[in-house]
Amino acid sequence: MQRKIMDKISASTNPVILQSEGLLKYILETSVYPREAETLKELRNATANHPLGFMGTSPDAGQLMALLLKLLNAKKTIEVGVFTGYSLLLTALSIPYNGKITAVDPDRKAYEIGLPFIKKAGVLHKIDYIESPALPVLDKLLDDPANEGTFDFAFVDADKNNYWNYHERLIKLVKISGIVAYDNTLWGGTVALPEMVVSETKREWRRCTLDFNEAISKDPRMELAFVSIGDGLTICRRIC
Repeated sequence: MQRKIMDKISASTNPVILQSEGLLKYILETSVYPREAETLKELRNATANHPLGFMGTSPDAGQLMALLLKLLNAKKTIEVGVFTGYSLLLTALSIPYNGKITAVDPDRKAYEIGLPFIKKAGVLHKIDYIESPALPVLDKLLDDPANEGTFDFAFVDADKNNYWNYHERLIKLVKISGIVAYDNTLWGGTVALPEMVVSETKREWRRCTLDFNEAISKDPRMELAFVSIGDGLTICRRIC
């Protein structure tokens, strides 16, 4: 019994949902890194030097997002939580020349790490970066009814305690058949562990993630897929 608990503790500290570094390495080296744009690779390497570099979007999850954006033929997107901008740059590279991204994050310093790579890629004109907490920005967008149902795609990688608050707003902003994707919905695999074996630093947002996952699984306004990629990616398609 003690061995099983220790195995769970080990799992809770391993950010690889697959629980196999070798398998993840195989996936990345076989199909992700060879197709990763050079500017994305450079930004990923620059982010790795940041003390919070683990917060960046995983490149395998990013590859899936890029595919979704192209399948949707997305032109108007919104991003809640930018950090250094890996997912932002990926989105900008995946949408048309005249596409637009509303990107919201209060930490401009982190965003500026990625800014040189965004400029180098020639996609800065697609990005409207707003230095602010997200809820006031989303509420301001909803103050104008003309904004409802106009976004093709939304991506959320921000404070987990506000995921449901973001969801209630984004579901109105995204068009019917549009997609909202939420990152970190497996929270390092801790959602499947007893709280007693999860580190204190992860417990609060683990509880928030559990509550969000339960609530969104019952939301009749959308279809969803819960994907065990990166740190967990929940993909929601608005149906009403």
